[in-house]
Amino acid sequence: MDNRRPVSVDHYENFPVASWLCPPHLRPPIQAIYWFARTADDLADEGSHPPEERRAALARYRQALADAFDGRPSTGEWAPVFGPLQRMIDAHALPRRPLEDLLSAFEQDTHNLPYPDRAALLDYCARSANPIGRLLLHLYGVNTPAALAESDAVCTALQLINFWQDLRIDLPRGRHYVPLADAQRHGLTLQALADQAAAGQASAATRGLVAELAGWARHTMLAGAPLVHRLPGRMGWELRLVVQGGLRILDKLAAQQHDSLRRRPTVGAADAPLLLWRALVMPAMAAPARRPA
Repeated sequence: MDNRRPVSVDHYENFPVASWLCPPHLRPPIQAIYWFARTADDLADEGSHPPEERRAALARYRQALADAFDGRPSTGEWAPVFGPLQRMIDAHALPRRPLEDLLSAFEQDTHNLPYPDRAALLDYCARSANPIGRLLLHLYGVNTPAALAESDAVCTALQLINFWQDLRIDLPRGRHYVPLADAQRHGLTLQALADQAAAGQASAATRGLVAELAGWARHTMLAGAPLVHRLPGRMGWELRLVVQGGLRILDKLAAQQHDSLRRRPTVGAADAPLLLWRALVMPAMAAPARRPA
């Protein structure tokens, strides 16, 4: 199936899969987690199957995950996903809860309900995005409360940035991630936002709404940014680039007057020198965590 969203700051595309910054011994578990999440996301979001069929497929997928943790051999349609994942569960003692939380979020996607307020959207992000960071921290042996909280902030920020970046894609498809309370505060409805997306241009009220939501995402990202100094070696540098990539998307969104209904802001090769420089000079706000011996 095709990727749900184009490569950007999407939380699955931020996996350090095949990156030279990723330590070679961690590539197999990271790849196994990636394909678990990628496949589940496709089951929830891709193709033309009705929601009830998607939920039935995700229920079978959830059972395959339970089988993997219970040590039962992986067979059937998802053996290429769960065979490697089961080996990594055994080799790295992967925690079960984050993987189950991801499935919970994907199941929620099949209902496609709007979010009444920011708290509801954050609850979704806690299951759709934050588990990825927690799984990566587990692989690096970093588990302090501060690191976990900062990881959650970075992952949530990446998810939020992706939402505001992709409004012109999501709104016409009935994916409503703008909290109703925020839209109403700006005198907008979800239907009005969808109509503007179809027309390809945001009103002044919509640009004000997106500016406020982008500010929320930036504040959340900066709250988690000190994590880059808690992670050892290559992972810390990988995360620096991820954080700066997300912030660069917000810069570009601001440069186009927060009209993501007209054009989708992206980062590309031309942004690489700036991202590298910003990653290099990120202020040290915390001492690096050390991996257990």
